Amino acid sequence: MDKYDSLKLENQLCFPLYAVSKEIIRRYKPFLDELDLTYTQYITMMVIWEAKCINVRDLGHRLYLDSGTLTPVLKKLEKKGYIARCRSTEDERSLNIYITEEGEALRDQALIIPQKMGGCISISQADFEAMYRTLYQMLDNFSEENEAEA
Repeated sequence: MDKYDSLKLENQLCFPLYAVSKEIIRRYKPFLDELDLTYTQYITMMVIWEAKCINVRDLGHRLYLDSGTLTPVLKKLEKKGYIARCRSTEDERSLNIYITEEGEALRDQALIIPQKMGGCISISQADFEAMYRTLYQMLDNFSEENEAEA
């Protein structure tokens, strides 16, 4: 075994995760272009569709995004009329995000996207479920590590 084997690209877990992530997002693009959304706007809307109202801090936590990344996304979604931002009545430092009627209407248009994406990804249901569990286990482990460091 070569002492540099650990530095070979094909021996890295991070590289196929990175490459697959880029490829999946690239395949989302034409479907999201029809809705005038970026991938980050789309995943943000997914959380807001589910929550209806959510604190920005909690939204960032769910999406693994910091406020520097999330704030411009929210401003663009607000400009498009999909969300409204307002200060919490309980804590003025806290910003809440609400879904608008236009945002709810967009949800109906987005219903077809998961089905279209399913046609772009050739993987068995069993492999999909195993990968899903593994990736979320990794995210959970990272979250636990981050909480322990805080």
